[in-house]
Amino acid sequence: MTSTSLPESIQTLLDRHTEPVEIFADLLAAIGSVLQCDRCFLYVRNPQTEMGKVAFCWRRNSEIPDVHNADWETQPQWLTQKDPLYAAALRTEPSVYVEDVETASSDVVNREFEQQQFGHRALIHAHLCLDGQLWGILQPCIFGSQRVWSEFDRAVITLLETQLTPFVITYVKSCS
Repeated sequence: MTSTSLPESIQTLLDRHTEPVEIFADLLAAIGSVLQCDRCFLYVRNPQTEMGKVAFCWRRNSEIPDVHNADWETQPQWLTQKDPLYAAALRTEPSVYVEDVETASSDVVNREFEQQQFGHRALIHAHLCLDGQLWGILQPCIFGSQRVWSEFDRAVITLLETQLTPFVITYVKSCS
């Protein structure tokens, strides 16, 4: 992989598919494998209705919690006060790389919220945005130990933010 190209296993999926539903499950598995994560999920969101769901979730094994949610839900009013990661995503700030939920600044992570809702220890909160609107969040994560996210990991996510966002927008619009 160069800094301008994705690993072949991921790029092949993006090149081969045009329909979002066809690609997401395989793509999350490929991302999980490439980044050596325990879980990778895709939260999708309609910025006009403020409704969203975890549409797809890949797990390394069945012991890792599944956060998939088939139903669209309205974003709770309290969420931006309780979850600084989600608030940053709504502001379309750069993606956040959390090496350790246990030691991260409370400005970045609400440790108690992350433990209760997700259970992971390290994560990437990749913001999938276009024209100042949040359409989705890609979240690879690790359980049980901290993780220093490498330059390779960051390069993969940066490229995915650009290439995955149109698929997410198409998916959200097709569900509306």
